[in-house]
This record gives sequence, C-alpha cells and structure tokens, in this order.
Amino acid sequence: MEFQRDLDARGLNCPLPILKAKKALAEMESGQVLRIVATDTGSVRDFQAFAKQTGNALLAHTFEHGEFTFFMRRK
Repeated sequence: MEFQRDLDARGLNCPLPILKAKKALAEMESGQVLRIVATDTGSVRDFQAFAKQTGNALLAHTFEHGEFTFFMRRK
C-alpha cells in the first residue's frame, strides 16, 4: 500500500504508539496515509478505537514476524 509517512513505534507500549500516530497525523494533509509499525500486542485494539474516535480511517493492519503494521488515512 502506498503511504506518505512512516512511523516506527516498535518497542513502545500503550499509549505511546497512539500518541505518536496522533502527532504524525496532525502534521499530515487530509487524505494522506501513515504507515505505523508497532510491537505492542494491544495496538490492534488501540488503533481500531483510535480510528473510531478520531474519524481517521484504519485502512489495513497485518501481523508478521512479531510486528503489527497499520495504514491510517488522515480524515
């Protein structure tokens, strides 16, 4: 998937991946996509809730080799 910005949140525990994603999305333009890579096992639930609360779209998420990858589109 094409993205405009990359965020490495590996090794960070809740709520840091969400806080860093929120800051990164705020610096992006509407419609741009942010890729986030995280290792926190709670991040799937956290990013789903974050998307619902903020209106930013969670386009996809995958889990591979102990890492979660999320793609979020800024509203």
